[in-house]
Amino acid sequence: MKEAILIFTRIPIPGHTKTRMMPYFSEKECAQLHICFLEDIVRECQKTGRDLYVFFTPEGKQNILFPIFGKIVKYREQKGSSLGERMKNALQEVFEDGYRACVLIGTDIPELRASYLENAFEKLRTQDVVLGPTPDGGYYLIGMKHLYTAAFENQTYGHETVFENTVDALKDKNLSIAYIPRLADMDCPEDLHGFTERYRNSLRCRKRFISQQRGQHSENTRRFILNHRKVSIIIPTYNEEKTIGYIQKQLESIKDKCEIIFTDGGSTDRTLQKIKKEFKVISTEKGRGCQMNAGAKASHGDILFFLHCDSKLPSNLLEQIRYVMKEYRVGGFGVAFASGNFFMLTCRIISNYRMKVRGIIFGDQGMFIERKLFFEMGMFQEIPIMEDYQFSLDLRKRGEKIGMAPNRIYTSGRRYPKGTVPKLKLMWKMYSLRKKYRRGESVEKIAEEYRDIR
Repeated sequence: MKEAILIFTRIPIPGHTKTRMMPYFSEKECAQLHICFLEDIVRECQKTGRDLYVFFTPEGKQNILFPIFGKIVKYREQKGSSLGERMKNALQEVFEDGYRACVLIGTDIPELRASYLENAFEKLRTQDVVLGPTPDGGYYLIGMKHLYTAAFENQTYGHETVFENTVDALKDKNLSIAYIPRLADMDCPEDLHGFTERYRNSLRCRKRFISQQRGQHSENTRRFILNHRKVSIIIPTYNEEKTIGYIQKQLESIKDKCEIIFTDGGSTDRTLQKIKKEFKVISTEKGRGCQMNAGAKASHGDILFFLHCDSKLPSNLLEQIRYVMKEYRVGGFGVAFASGNFFMLTCRIISNYRMKVRGIIFGDQGMFIERKLFFEMGMFQEIPIMEDYQFSLDLRKRGEKIGMAPNRIYTSGRRYPKGTVPKLKLMWKMYSLRKKYRRGESVEKIAEEYRDIR
């Protein structure tokens, strides 16, 4: 049988495609995302060996499609005033070219696989029509052995009963219908988050076979979305006059690539005066939990990165965060100290082991977390101390694994006293305070003890 795949698409012109993704993506990024969809879809179509038709709109700029599909593919303009009429006319043209089975697909489904297309053609050997549904009540694929106009007549598109109405219209004509697996189309930013979650789950399930799975499907879309996830950096401050200049200097090179929010807890020194106007500042009540929660509420990023003001940041900060978040919903950099003292090195090793193996991460280790998860967790508890420790305990209770970035955040040892014995005493005291907290002792009393030893 002579069989063909019809790809129905808009030409990826900035400002004219994937506009429902704006302002999450810019006009240019929307067009780049659409190109990724097309590249992934055409690769899967080519695997089937069927002839390909690309039906496009608007007219006159089909040369933009040549680098994506090549010139061997047959290009046709979409004709008709409505989507249903354009699909009907496209199928009619291809059937008139002598094809005996045609499958028409949209281009908002980058997770399409060649096996789904093969399945559709296989079902057409015994059925009149095949449909691939989407969760929003539409369909991403329709296939036929003959042109059945009932599928497109008296139909309006863009609402949740398109699939149901199409099935009813076909059944009224006593046509047999087969179905292939449901796939999610990607129209708005919420769909991107769903795609990321499905990819992460798939990655974990196949972790032992990652090398075999790379490059198979959705590769371009996956890379684009994961590399463009929005990061919000949230920095709680309180009397940080001595450190505020250095942290801003480090953030200067990435300030246009992410959102940066300082949340001040009522500084009485010159901290606020020293924060440059290009950075967003929020004033809150004092307390890290309260300050970080306020910053999270005011942020817009997909990933929230909570950072201490006295940190020395690793290179490629945003790239490392996005790399970890491909597989995990929460992660950190781990901590290192600007001191060469043997016991500070020991503290570094213990802290990072505790994070990697036991899933306990503290604020100075640079925690970053998926926005949705952070709010699902109820944010940080607004308690005088141990808000990060409690959050880690809650994460562990949920079974969330913590990913660790390749590099470390360096932090000053300013809170540790000079001398070996005083350092050891402080480390032991901190361990004791955590133990008291786990036993349920008063967090206010623990906070007082913490202030005494600092």
